[in-house]
Amino acid sequence: MTGPLHQRIRSDIEARIRSGEWAPGHRAPTEAELLAEYGCSRMTVNKAMTALVEAGLIVRRKRAGSFVARPKVHAPVLNIPDIQSEIVARGETYAFRLLARAVRTADRDAPEEVELAAGGKLLALEGVHDAGGRPFALERRLVSLKAAPEMEAADFARVPPGAWLLEHVAWTEAESRISAVNADADDARLLALDEGAACLVVDRRTWREGQHVTRVRQVFPGEAYDLVARFGPGA
Repeated sequence: MTGPLHQRIRSDIEARIRSGEWAPGHRAPTEAELLAEYGCSRMTVNKAMTALVEAGLIVRRKRAGSFVARPKVHAPVLNIPDIQSEIVARGETYAFRLLARAVRTADRDAPEEVELAAGGKLLALEGVHDAGGRPFALERRLVSLKAAPEMEAADFARVPPGAWLLEHVAWTEAESRISAVNADADDARLLALDEGAACLVVDRRTWREGQHVTRVRQVFPGEAYDLVARFGPGA
């Protein structure tokens, strides 16, 4: 990762938390251990740890040290799925076809775009996820290049946009909205469906430490995808 060292330290720790390598309650490295690992100043380590505390990922306990907290999201029952991993896990071949890619400014008449851009540019992407050689999902995504500047040069032939973001820009807050629609002519053509066919739509937004990262709409053929959540009375 390029950029200031404190951001690298923060991202490294955050990745371990998000991957599950460090579970809630896990004791984070001490200041001395981080100084030795990264060869940096105490100020750099403190800046990284303070950012993690402010994001709600780390809690500091007096005379005990720093520990992994429980991340807070709007909908803990629904995680952000990695479509590629899901398809591969089903034993099918996966491919992502990028149909359109552009860097542009936010539409001033669209408040949600202005909020996402936060004064920077937007990366607009459209593509289709294929499973076993057939369309599995249509994706239209906007990404804030202020939040994820490296994404402008990313190669989506190797890693699809969603997986790239999960790997490089760990989210701290997410919102998903699910709806059912009938495919219009354009969506039906791209998904190899009859016009008017039933589809499941997932609209998702993610943030990183209060900074808006992406907005995405994914359209799935109704017979090919469902969302399952398992939880208990205390969830």
